[in-house]
Amino acid sequence: MKIIGIDHLGVAVNSIDQGKSFWQEVLGLEFEGSETVEEQKVTTAFLKVGTTPGMKSEVELLESTSDDGPIAKFLAKKGEGFQHVAFRVENIEDALAELKEKGIRLIDETPRIGAGGAKIAFLHPKATNGVLVELCER
Repeated sequence: MKIIGIDHLGVAVNSIDQGKSFWQEVLGLEFEGSETVEEQKVTTAFLKVGTTPGMKSEVELLESTSDDGPIAKFLAKKGEGFQHVAFRVENIEDALAELKEKGIRLIDETPRIGAGGAKIAFLHPKATNGVLVELCER
């Protein structure tokens, strides 16, 4: 599996408008827009981090669109804050096959479409020392 870099850090927030004020106004990150992903019951907002050529990292703010969505459940249990780290991979299907072969517990055995049309899949936190890990292919 080839990891290209950190694609984004996911941060659960009660409100994107309130949440982005720190990242945008205090840290000066560039707001790149928001998108609702109905399948995942979430609205996302991306803020660009850094200027490395060929690699764009972001902070992804996550606001639930439903009381029964995964972000709503996360917020109810843990409150606002860090929710996941996403690694950009060269080939997500190959990465998932390799992880499955190594016995890593997966939430998604096949990729699905996430924000921005990216192919994504999550690894189970019980296999990653309690960290929700997302693989992302763009």
